[in-house]
Amino acid sequence: MSLSQSANYVEKILGHSGDSSLEQDISNPSKDPMYADSTGERMKALVWMGKNNVAVTECLKPRIIESRDIIIRVTGSTVCGSDLHLLHGSVMQLEKGDILGHEFCGIIEQVAPGAQGKGLKEGDRVVASFQIACGTCLYCGEGLTSQCQRTSENRTQAAMYGGRTAGLFGYSHLTGGFAGGQAEYVRVPYGDVNLLKLPDSVPDEKGLYLSDVLATSWHAVIDTGVKKDDAVAIWGAGPVGQMAADFCFHVGASRVIVIDSGWRLDYLKSKYPKIETVDYKCLPWGESVRSRLQQLVNLGPDICIECAAGEYAKGWAHYFEMLLGMETDTSEIVNEMITSCKSFGRCGITGVYVGFTNHFNIGALMERGIRLIGNGQAPVQKYWHMLLEMVENNEIDPLKMVSHRVSLDQLDKVYHKFDKKEDGMQKVFVQTKFSSPPTLGSPPLTIFDDEGS
Repeated sequence: MSLSQSANYVEKILGHSGDSSLEQDISNPSKDPMYADSTGERMKALVWMGKNNVAVTECLKPRIIESRDIIIRVTGSTVCGSDLHLLHGSVMQLEKGDILGHEFCGIIEQVAPGAQGKGLKEGDRVVASFQIACGTCLYCGEGLTSQCQRTSENRTQAAMYGGRTAGLFGYSHLTGGFAGGQAEYVRVPYGDVNLLKLPDSVPDEKGLYLSDVLATSWHAVIDTGVKKDDAVAIWGAGPVGQMAADFCFHVGASRVIVIDSGWRLDYLKSKYPKIETVDYKCLPWGESVRSRLQQLVNLGPDICIECAAGEYAKGWAHYFEMLLGMETDTSEIVNEMITSCKSFGRCGITGVYVGFTNHFNIGALMERGIRLIGNGQAPVQKYWHMLLEMVENNEIDPLKMVSHRVSLDQLDKVYHKFDKKEDGMQKVFVQTKFSSPPTLGSPPLTIFDDEGS
């Protein structure tokens, strides 16, 4: 946590690189009223208050700032496993009061002059991409919108990674410091690029997940190279792992084995009976994830996909190294993938890793010819038209992920329940005062008491 804050101070001293086409670090309009709506209208929003501390507060409503901004009234948002890295303070350059949330949908309220006449208008139902893309730079021209060159100018990220990603909604000042969508209103820069119109046939409870999880899961499968008849192992039975398993079968994989523990494996089996599971906490003495997978699949899986993330240490060594700041991420799952995979197989990393790791098994990677692929942040706009069509045609059903419907008013409680994997919480739909009544198949609203139960 101290490393995170130190990075933020250094960034402020050095200043940004100055090559973004958007203003940076507008993470909450209340921090500077010049970025707030002139009416003084207030809204509810979920903000970061410190490590393991988030709160629902009242903030000022955002206003149009850039020439292609669009303001939307949020009708649905959710909590992503990636948001838990923010909760834990493991992502650098968070500030108290930052509005979180990178997955949201809503209704257009206001369109800036530069975005008018480009297919979107007031009253349209839309879903936002979690990344903010300009639509015209080199990467955007190739459909790789998550690597947009013009929406973030953070020097720290460029130094750590050798380049910057696109700006992201609600995901710290490391990615531009943009206010997120776990709020009643959101300003969407380059709104004509970063909003997709939803047809009447797709309710918010399905369209919302085009914002991130569907594109991320699809990208993990396609980018890692799953093909017909492959045997695939997936680490992580959360929403991304679940939809990645669904998409593996969609492209013709013969087997999908998911590694996790507890009730989430049962949840997946109830939705996809074809899935095989490995509960790593219930393996007998002397058996490992690697040995179990190589028992299940001769020579090991063809493809391994990481949908868990690097902050969850399984062993004491990595736990203490992360605690002491000697590494930011554990290499345990990546090592399990490399040693479990068939020689010359492919391993994809789609779970969030933010920095550096120790004890990486580079020898196994080299000697066995394993292709290790950093899938990167999924380029949402590359896939969302195709995925929307799949949702419309009932080829995929995002509601299979959704275990709870909750209110924005109680989102702070939801964060902690989601973090602890309580109440069978797999994926939530967060309603606001602007939401429509639940669609058919949506879970009923869950209301938590003052103790959160």
